[in-house]
Amino acid sequence: MRIAVASGKGGTGKTTIATNLAYLAAKAGRRVVYADCDVEEPNGHLFLAPTITQEISIDRLLPVVDRDRCTLCGRCSEVCRYGAIACVGRSVLVFSELCHSCGGCQLACPEAAITEVPRSLGRVRLGASGELRFVDGCLNVGEAMSPPAIRAVKVAIPVDADLVFLDCPPGTSCPAIESVRGADLVLLVTEPTPFGLHDLELAVQMIRALQLPFAVVVNRADVGDRKVWQYCGRQHITILAEFPDDRDVAGAYSRGQLAAVAVPRLAASLHGLLEAVEAESSLQESAVA
Repeated sequence: MRIAVASGKGGTGKTTIATNLAYLAAKAGRRVVYADCDVEEPNGHLFLAPTITQEISIDRLLPVVDRDRCTLCGRCSEVCRYGAIACVGRSVLVFSELCHSCGGCQLACPEAAITEVPRSLGRVRLGASGELRFVDGCLNVGEAMSPPAIRAVKVAIPVDADLVFLDCPPGTSCPAIESVRGADLVLLVTEPTPFGLHDLELAVQMIRALQLPFAVVVNRADVGDRKVWQYCGRQHITILAEFPDDRDVAGAYSRGQLAAVAVPRLAASLHGLLEAVEAESSLQESAVA
């Protein structure tokens, strides 16, 4: 079962929810994996403090043109929908930042003048924090495209896990879509503010377009107004849990501590959310079957 913890905006408490749920599930004896898919700014390791046992380079294939074989016919640039390769004068230019590694240019070249070579985007790290298994990815500085790295993180997840928590990047663009793809349940973490509601609406549209089951968690529920609840009521969206704005939780976060450990009174609420998540996932699975 894969649970994607996502949000329409940053700063809603997504990583706090994901790391604590993964920790509690592992502590309860489940075979759990926490996977940090926010490869541009992974921070789950700050709270779980895993022992890293393996690092794997994330590579993608880039086209290289053999100048001796190339006839400058321009077929490669015609098939590239991303503008990543172009014939300019007597040269063929490759723009690696735009390349999606689809291999189209190589297939289209009539002279077999294009080959593909691997280039490192970043790295995937694997390890464990106690009984909880850990996977994250980190892009190299300056890399523009994160979906290939996110896919590498998801591929590295051990297949024998009972429960996987995917800590997704915020927003509704390509990285968020790639992270939630294939999830059994998407947990949208929001806050009751105008920005929170606006970005929740965008996230709901994204998840519905992907036809994925989802539910909402309202963090800092005692601030702002009630418009998030009203929206969820109109849209028939399940709210699985509400958490108050708690200074002790914020303090634990600033020290890199898990809220379930540093703030014991919160543990019962987090356990309740974990049970609700598993029940909702089972309900969605039964509905599909």
